Amino acid sequence: MPQDIPDHLIETPILPDAESFSDPEAAVARLEALYHGSTAFLIEKFRDVMAVCSADRRYRAYYPEVRITTTTHAKVDSRLSFGHLAQPGTFAATITRPDLFRNYLCQQIALLIKNHGVDVQVGLSDTPIPVHFAVAGQGDITVPQEGAGSFVLRDVFDVPDLATTNDDIVNGTYQVPDCGTLPLGPFTAQRVDYSLARLSHYTATDPEHFQNHVLFTNYQFYVSEFEGYARQMLADPDSGYTSFVATGNVEITGADQPLPPTEKMPQMPTYHLKRADGSGITLVNIGVGPSNAKTATDHIAVLRPHAWIMVGHCAGLRSSQSLGDFVLAHAYLREDRVLDDDLPVWVPIPALAEIQIAMEEAVAVETQLEGYDLKRVMRTGTVASLDNRNWELRDQSGPVQRLSQSRAIALDMESATIAANGFRFRVPYGTLLCVSDKPLHGELKLPGMASDFYKTQVSRHLLIGIRAMERLREMPLERIHSRKLRSFDETAFL
Repeated sequence: MPQDIPDHLIETPILPDAESFSDPEAAVARLEALYHGSTAFLIEKFRDVMAVCSADRRYRAYYPEVRITTTTHAKVDSRLSFGHLAQPGTFAATITRPDLFRNYLCQQIALLIKNHGVDVQVGLSDTPIPVHFAVAGQGDITVPQEGAGSFVLRDVFDVPDLATTNDDIVNGTYQVPDCGTLPLGPFTAQRVDYSLARLSHYTATDPEHFQNHVLFTNYQFYVSEFEGYARQMLADPDSGYTSFVATGNVEITGADQPLPPTEKMPQMPTYHLKRADGSGITLVNIGVGPSNAKTATDHIAVLRPHAWIMVGHCAGLRSSQSLGDFVLAHAYLREDRVLDDDLPVWVPIPALAEIQIAMEEAVAVETQLEGYDLKRVMRTGTVASLDNRNWELRDQSGPVQRLSQSRAIALDMESATIAANGFRFRVPYGTLLCVSDKPLHGELKLPGMASDFYKTQVSRHLLIGIRAMERLREMPLERIHSRKLRSFDETAFL
């Protein structure tokens, strides 16, 4: 079937025309109706085509979109980093899974209506929904790979398109189309769908389980600690936590409920301590290396978390440090390289005051130390992230000199990547590490090196990260999402 198909050979679902809304709840309800109608149509037609293994026409459905137009330069509350348009014009965003993003969409649309005093328009976009994403939640449907079916898939259904599946908006390289419509949100619907599929694959948990506060670790021990903490919270009816989800989407609501053993661990085992409003905590064991750190944050970013923090192990670089000491990063030496094409190394990655204060206060509470005494167990400084796990085996004159000149106090392979991607995706970020070895001072990461102090500190470490997230949860959203993370012509949606 040729690509330039006559209109009468393209079948689309019959759905409501575009309509203006002044009520954000009603606007999101319409987004849900349009999305459900479009995907239900594609699912039905895909089943029909697969049953007979042929088709005489193309089936197409479109993502819904939200659109807003303003003609004034009205200035809104300058303290806000989101929720307002940067300039007069027409702005639009394609939307996927409005059921998953309902709270987010209601909040963002409500701010637009309030700050600009105009309605939003909800209708169908001109971006087709790839059939792969439409049928993703159907357990009995498998989309055949190219050439495996008896018909050419892309001749009958739309497939993912890299032209609308990219990071041009967040990277600041977006080219405004001829129509002049500007982006309203940081991601296109296809980019979001792509990441939702990847999250399920890498973490073995569904995207709807992810919470607004995300902890990353590179140490499996913290998973056991997290489960233990989760069970304590589930035993406390006043904790506000409702359930705990482990890999494979196994969910428990009682402190004594067993978790079945995982037959096959995913690449990035992920666990969720949930609250009814999504303000709980997610823990992701990203393993070792900047590539994993980038992969995880690339995809979690589309969920628009309120904060993510790295709580991993690191090499201490100063003789004054001891195994088990904490490192609170306030700057990053980026030698991880994985983000160089998306975020040039000359871009500074600032420390975010709200995150830093929350982590320092959490350390003080858990260690019962404060002020000057806190320096006994924690240093604040530059963390260097490398892409070579065995950097110690190379000629050290170059690396050690650079580390010294940068004033680095710790070295790992993930923290700078996570912080840089937080900056790139406008997700508040932070890093609290625990010193597990001191290679420059003869203390390598070998069996038997751990002292009692080190073991005690490791047990505290995850709890400090949890306490920091609980403090951030109490802050207003507009305070956490700093203007430091927003560019000149920023999208209105967070």
